[in-house]
Amino acid sequence: MAGNWNPTKDSFEGLLSWLDPDREEAARTYERIRLRLIKYFVCNSCGDDAEDLADRTIDRVMRKLTSAEVPEPYAGDKTFYFLAFASNLRHEYFRERKPCELPLPVTDSDVVEEEDACLEECMQRLDQEERWLAIEYYRFEKAEKIKQRRKLAAQVALSLAGLRTRMHRIREEIRPCIEECLARSAAH
Repeated sequence: MAGNWNPTKDSFEGLLSWLDPDREEAARTYERIRLRLIKYFVCNSCGDDAEDLADRTIDRVMRKLTSAEVPEPYAGDKTFYFLAFASNLRHEYFRERKPCELPLPVTDSDVVEEEDACLEECMQRLDQEERWLAIEYYRFEKAEKIKQRRKLAAQVALSLAGLRTRMHRIREEIRPCIEECLARSAAH
């Protein structure tokens, strides 16, 4: 991936100053942005390398700030500035991975059946509304999916982004159950 630039104490101090003149608020903003970057990479199939990629994103922003190419003052939420760099880094990450490192689609019907059974079992642990929401969210495909998700978001009084966030939380809630179930299946 591009560049061998290494951050310095001064570049880190410059980043914090750029984030907020108040040192404590700058530190909180830094942590919030770093966590958001990690979440971005996890949600975009870079889970194993999410923290490293988040740190590399921050390094790139620091490098840009030290080059004085960022207009002062920056208008708007600075998280979006970082996410623009993260998007580029994500593209580089996938471009540089070898084909054998990319996840392969599951084709074994026994594995698919086990996954379906585990999903069904774990969905029962959700409350009725969350279960209904998850089923409706994934019910349609392709162009129909977008239209239906807009309707679903309106039905539950959420924006599309709010609906995606809620679905992310539901997936994260049942993920440990599914992983445990699949581990039990693999052990037998």
